[in-house]
Amino acid sequence: MNVSISGHHISITDSMDTAIREKLEKVERHFDQIQSIQVILSLDNSSAQKSHKAEAIMRVSGKEMFVQALDDDMYKAINEMADKLDRQVRKYKTKLESKKTQGAGRDGRYEDLTPADVAPAV
Repeated sequence: MNVSISGHHISITDSMDTAIREKLEKVERHFDQIQSIQVILSLDNSSAQKSHKAEAIMRVSGKEMFVQALDDDMYKAINEMADKLDRQVRKYKTKLESKKTQGAGRDGRYEDLTPADVAPAV
């Protein structure tokens, strides 16, 4: 998995880099077919109080997922961003697995048919 971390109006410290990589390991444990993750940390000065933003774009085969999180603390924003990404990954994986099991009856196996469907007509 290729992880790139960049900052917009903020410099990335070693502790931020470590925190991001540790949180993304959890995401990778749930889904191992991740091609790349691009993380962008930024400081938004447009509001009255400073707001830290963590965004991530994750690419898997055939799909791109985007999440963002805003918080007063950068580490809280990173944690929230990783949690959102983890939820999206688990939802995507569940969807893939359900498609795989739905297609099982089409290849000649009778797993999803009732005995009445298989019984010969008399």
